[in-house]
Amino acid sequence: MGNFRKLLVWQLAKELAVEIYKITRTQPFTKDFGLKDQIQRSAVSIPSNIAEGDESGTNKISVRYFYTAKGSIAELQKQIIIAQEIGYIEYSEMETIINKCDKISIILNKIIKVRSENS
Repeated sequence: MGNFRKLLVWQLAKELAVEIYKITRTQPFTKDFGLKDQIQRSAVSIPSNIAEGDESGTNKISVRYFYTAKGSIAELQKQIIIAQEIGYIEYSEMETIINKCDKISIILNKIIKVRSENS
């Protein structure tokens, strides 16, 4: 059960990061280096911290990395909202990304709960 959740959450986070990179390669992101860079960093931080947490060795350290991934999710969601409000992406695209972030966050919450109980 635990390994399946970890694999699933990393896979979902990786797919989201790839999607974000594809979106930010298009206009008008190509000329807005600051927002593009921030969005990409937030997106790639999610699967990176999940992987680090999974390999960290102890539940306590793992939980810290998983919380960092959740922080990156929150950051990405806010940046995507800004991108939509300034006209860089459509509302439906923003909504899809927010929903994917929420799904990843829910799974991380479950993993954090299990790891916290076992530390």
